[in-house]
Amino acid sequence: MKRLKINTILICSLVLTLIAQYSCTTKEKANTSQNPEFDQTNNWIVLDKTDATKEGTTFTWVFEVKNPSDYVFQVVTKDGSFTDTDTATVKIEEQAFEESLSKNYVINENEIVSEFKNIIPLKNTEKQTLSITTEADFKSLRFIPHFKKQIGSGKYHQEWLAMHQSDEKQEALKHFKEAKFGMFIHWGLYSQAGGIWKGTKINNAPHPGPKVAEWLMYAFQIPRTEYKELAKTFNPDKSFAQNVVKLAKDVGMKYIVITSKHHDGFALFDSKSSDFNMVDATPYKADIIKELYNACLAEGIDFGVYYSHGNDWMDGTDGNYANVKKVNDSLGIYTHPNGKNLWDPSDNTHEEYLQNKAYSQIKELLTMLPELRLIWFDGTGFTTEAQAFQFYKLVYDINPNVLVNRRVGYAFGDYLDAGDNKIPSANETLEKYWETCGTTNNSWGYKSYDNDWKSPKELLYYFVDILSKGGNYLLNIGPDGKGHVPETSAQNLRAMGKWIHQNAEAVYGTTRWNTPNEGQEETLLDGTGHRASKGFQREFTSKDFWFTTKGNKVYAISLTNTDGDILIKSLRKGKGDIEKVKLLGSDKTLSYTQNKNGLQTTVTGVPKDALGFVIEVTLKNN
Repeated sequence: MKRLKINTILICSLVLTLIAQYSCTTKEKANTSQNPEFDQTNNWIVLDKTDATKEGTTFTWVFEVKNPSDYVFQVVTKDGSFTDTDTATVKIEEQAFEESLSKNYVINENEIVSEFKNIIPLKNTEKQTLSITTEADFKSLRFIPHFKKQIGSGKYHQEWLAMHQSDEKQEALKHFKEAKFGMFIHWGLYSQAGGIWKGTKINNAPHPGPKVAEWLMYAFQIPRTEYKELAKTFNPDKSFAQNVVKLAKDVGMKYIVITSKHHDGFALFDSKSSDFNMVDATPYKADIIKELYNACLAEGIDFGVYYSHGNDWMDGTDGNYANVKKVNDSLGIYTHPNGKNLWDPSDNTHEEYLQNKAYSQIKELLTMLPELRLIWFDGTGFTTEAQAFQFYKLVYDINPNVLVNRRVGYAFGDYLDAGDNKIPSANETLEKYWETCGTTNNSWGYKSYDNDWKSPKELLYYFVDILSKGGNYLLNIGPDGKGHVPETSAQNLRAMGKWIHQNAEAVYGTTRWNTPNEGQEETLLDGTGHRASKGFQREFTSKDFWFTTKGNKVYAISLTNTDGDILIKSLRKGKGDIEKVKLLGSDKTLSYTQNKNGLQTTVTGVPKDALGFVIEVTLKNN
């Protein structure tokens, strides 16, 4: 009887244990199903050969695009099913291109992925038609989101949207939209080198990558311990903050954004998270970010900081490159190494870098600068969707009044940037407010031998073009190691500023009118390298106008100083009843006629050295 009781107890215990284990397992499975790991292949478009309509060697599909973006096109074949001479001709809507098939990747042991060079923009969600003509025996076609156009899971979208649409964010965005013009400052240890390392110009550096001066460490693959030595001689003039703020004010810039930490990992502020900073590592021994912040507040200029969260060549190890590449290789996706320290990575993990430096330094900046207006993140790289969201939420939780730019990652920015030295076309539709960042020569950081300065007229053209399309312009200066702005750069900016101050009504607080511009076709600025190689040859005529609007006023901007009769075609009869016409900066009203051809008036008294003039047209109704 006693033995029976013991056996019964043992059986009951075993049953209870099994029930508990089953319960835990079920709970784990439930949690896994509720929070599955994001699979990047969910955002791929895969077209199987078996689903195509076949006519000879041409195969056709009709498919839908769930996520409009830029895609890379791939052909998947069985190993040995094509030769080096086999080609494929692809047609998708209005686009057509032909390429030779090549062995770019091997996946699933015996499948070959051939990747086409063309980036394919799939910009709408309507049904698309694609055909491929090839002799090769392929298995499927794939559209992979381009590495610069990350598409997330949407898991955090609603939480982000609630923060983005908060009263604080929207008020900050309204203020930002009205400001229109800001100063970007790329400045750090690299500024002392001036784009030259051990006698070699960065343009002749042995390693690939951007040849702008702030990429010095990357271009020459300088070991971390050697690069740190630059801090021992970084001792700029104490007048840096006041001088820069005065220049911004002279030019009419309403906000300043400075590189508090660029890709080299050096902090221009007193950081407790890393001793590689302005106070601990340099003879300057003071927090220059705080000094510039205080100088901005004293002059009524908004202050923002640039922070490289994705790239940190000092403490960010390899930027998570190896881990990402391992997964991407198995899927047949290219892993772009640009911006990652693969020559001398730190020995910590990427997650440790985020936890111990990046997140904590953002907290430091937000705490130290309570009236900070924006954080300009950069170097997204292999930041995950969850990490990008954490950066955004971290900023919001500490100070919801601070704007966050697009480059925080995925779609979590409060506003867009069009790209480095890029201006979108007037025909492009952007889902958020936007800004273009640009340079005064062809480098962001100080490059001692780059004297290809953009003239005041060229700089003003870019600004006016951006204004007419409804954006902001963040125009960069690159001070030298002492904090001095190159004289030509400062002079050109002040000349531009003279026009801005005189025509401020046509600039600040304005929005895009129903017609952005008339006259010649737009000359698009398409990247730092584009301007460096192509230069700027545009000539301006009295028939060219750009428009902005505010309230019941329309401003027609000319970049000429010609006296005489002018015709503004976009203000022809039917485009609004005109109440008054005047030359901005003058109290005199102008006589005019308005007919089916346009608004005709006569301009006199424009100074011969003026960069242009503005006609203010007051309408009887808005």
